Amino acid sequence: MSTVQARPGRYPANDYDTGAKLPLDGVRVLDLSRLVAGNMVTHVLADYGAEVIKLERPGFGDDLRNWRTEGVATHWKVFCRNKKSVTLDLRKEEGKALFLKLVETADAVVENFKPGTLEEWGLGPDVLQARNPKLTLVRVSGWGQTGPWKHKPGFGSLVEAMSGFAALNGFGDRPPVLPPLALADMIAGLYGAFAVMVALRNVEVSGGKGQSIDLSLFEPIHAILGPEAANYALSGKVPPRTGSRSNLTSPRNTYRCKDGKYVALSGSIQAMAERLFRTIGRPDLIDDPRFRTNTDRVKNNDILDPIVADYMAERTQAECLEIFEKAGVTVGPVADVAQLADDDYMEGRGVVEAFPDPDIGTLPMHAVIPRLSGTPGAVRSPAPELGEHNAEIWGGLGIDVAEQARLAQEGVI
Repeated sequence: MSTVQARPGRYPANDYDTGAKLPLDGVRVLDLSRLVAGNMVTHVLADYGAEVIKLERPGFGDDLRNWRTEGVATHWKVFCRNKKSVTLDLRKEEGKALFLKLVETADAVVENFKPGTLEEWGLGPDVLQARNPKLTLVRVSGWGQTGPWKHKPGFGSLVEAMSGFAALNGFGDRPPVLPPLALADMIAGLYGAFAVMVALRNVEVSGGKGQSIDLSLFEPIHAILGPEAANYALSGKVPPRTGSRSNLTSPRNTYRCKDGKYVALSGSIQAMAERLFRTIGRPDLIDDPRFRTNTDRVKNNDILDPIVADYMAERTQAECLEIFEKAGVTVGPVADVAQLADDDYMEGRGVVEAFPDPDIGTLPMHAVIPRLSGTPGAVRSPAPELGEHNAEIWGGLGIDVAEQARLAQEGVI
């Protein structure tokens, strides 16, 4: 047990709602994935009631267990809540046989091995769906199951660089910036959870057969960049990195205040820009031909932005927020995690809730989202210990205690 104690925050206390009835009750998902993207797929499904069974290699487990802060596996605890863990070695023949028996009871399987690995093990889609014709198989990889890059390493950082995201992120006079979190994995995970629901809906309503979902990390993050391909086709120009400015609207930036804190401002519609000019005591800018329209403002951003920045620099963050809130101007604080831990909105909305934790006392975790009015999700259980549910799951397949002991002794489970 860790000796680290979680720092206090204004997080509403909650407890595991072990008896909650949820909309995905009865859906069983087998999770063979490691690290972030696959766990994000199943994290979302588990929050709404799916029985997610993590199948982990005996003695090793998901590598996400090794991502630690102060010795505590916080990523595992947060993204593997509501899940169950069993151990199984798919490289052993008995392990494959057990897996196929479990597949017969499942609605979906999630894996993120290198493309072709399941086929090499004799567990390809044809084999799995022969055992369970209604099975949905989610195949997560960096570059997809097809195409010239399918066998290349597909870590999220490489995808974020290749996708066009990094080229847009940062300042023009500095190197491109990768995100400080597993952004490509997270986005792919959300797309994947949606795709599972589409596939299950097809089976349930249309009497359809199971299918495979080819989920690359690359395509989802590329998709959220929007009309980049169309814009380039029209203009022939590669957009520059603009920091926190925008190539489409102005003014839009983060601004340093008198106390060293920052505010973010977006004047993305004409009425808001005019309201801003009046608020900072510069109504003359409304009719200034350099700033009269959004197109004019974007073109002359190098002139306009310092005017706004000078106003912010003469006032504290709190003063700026009060002034602009009263004026109805869209300005908000640039908050770090310490500020969010003591924030009225976070507390009042219950964005983060504090759950009991055996290692650190209480564990702050994001609440279940989205918030459905009729069938909300719930946190029913903490992230499992490695193999915690072996007896339950393997016993449910008719494997008695003595046989489980033998399989464990031989490293199968």
